[in-house]
Amino acid sequence: MTPSDAQIIEQLKQQLDATTRQLDVTSQRLQLSELRVQLLEDKLRLQRIAKYGPGSEKLTNQQLELLELEPGVSNLEVEAEGEREVLPATPDKKKRKHPGRQTLPANLPRVERVIACMAEQCVCGGCGQSTAVIGYEESEQLDVEPVKYFVLVTRREKRACKSCEERGVMAAPLPPRIIEKSLVSDQVIVDAILSKYSNHCPLYRQSVILLRDAGIDISRATIDGWVMRVGDLLIPLVAVMGRELVGGTYIQADETPVEVQTRGGRSKNYPGYLWQYGTPGGATIFEFRMGRGREGPMRFLENFAGILQTDAYAAYDRVGGPKMVHAACWAHSRRRFVEATKLNQQDVAATRIVAQMAKLFAIDAQARDENMDHAARHALRMERAPSVLSELKAQIEAASRTALPSSPLGKASSYDSETGKFVISNVPAGHY
Repeated sequence: MTPSDAQIIEQLKQQLDATTRQLDVTSQRLQLSELRVQLLEDKLRLQRIAKYGPGSEKLTNQQLELLELEPGVSNLEVEAEGEREVLPATPDKKKRKHPGRQTLPANLPRVERVIACMAEQCVCGGCGQSTAVIGYEESEQLDVEPVKYFVLVTRREKRACKSCEERGVMAAPLPPRIIEKSLVSDQVIVDAILSKYSNHCPLYRQSVILLRDAGIDISRATIDGWVMRVGDLLIPLVAVMGRELVGGTYIQADETPVEVQTRGGRSKNYPGYLWQYGTPGGATIFEFRMGRGREGPMRFLENFAGILQTDAYAAYDRVGGPKMVHAACWAHSRRRFVEATKLNQQDVAATRIVAQMAKLFAIDAQARDENMDHAARHALRMERAPSVLSELKAQIEAASRTALPSSPLGKASSYDSETGKFVISNVPAGHY
């Protein structure tokens, strides 16, 4: 082989190496571009689901694209499309048994209305004699009495001794009232509170309703004063509930944003927060604060020595007493992986993680179905939870290594990695 041939081969090798490196770079760029496209498609799908409501979660990307081209589509139409099943290959379809007519609650009072027969029904068409009542056909309907406003006149008895006029006149004492000398009774104030916080009826609407139904003009500011007065009366009760919670062994905490109207000339509402502290099936209190800083939970949980369960928000770090145990929430973690499966139903990693989490939730479901006490629930968790959590931790760590950090799966894995130290470390104590 001549030297010129060796040089040609070496040049070809160098060109091949350069081409291979270029192909590797191009392949990496292509892979990164595909990940970016997938991320943008996930964001677009998430925006469309938020736009069309929960009923659109079951729709494919193609169906969501068609909705963008359909003006004026309603949420009911979107939900119906999401619930629509694929037509079966065979026409055989079993008819579902009709559940029957719904019965009205037995605890509601019954008011009877008797409808008499017509005159011609009271005479026999055959012999002309009077017909006899032999029974009744009964039917029930839910009815309601409209709200009836009236003026409550309170007459307090006055007494005096005719022989001892110097002792003066005595009058029967007034019962305590929510607002002394108020134009409305306590029941009207209570109804206003229930309408606002249970029925979500704003105060300005209640003002209009009172003017319409009772003919009395009570401003929204006056009704707002009722609400503030009731709040003042409930402060001692809330304080007692808070002390009972802090003196207990378990608290769930979370914060919810609320918009606050201010009088400072702002064109937009100010963001405030309701901090919730409670136990499942027990007491729950809300503490309003204008900020989302650590000061609120630090003050409330200062002497708490039990288990605090929260999400991964950093404000809950370094709060509570020295013996407090901070536990994370699997429901918050699961929600992010479920969201990843909604965006990409072919995401095998997210689907497996959600299925593994279902095994964890099934443990407590079994405990609830069997009405286990705390000791039995603890034993069941210690028997079945460690192996489930170990496999779950391995799946999440594997997903975090392969998923794009800004993708839904990457964010879910990152969130779980942040809270994992709280969750896994509490398994020996039976809390997760």
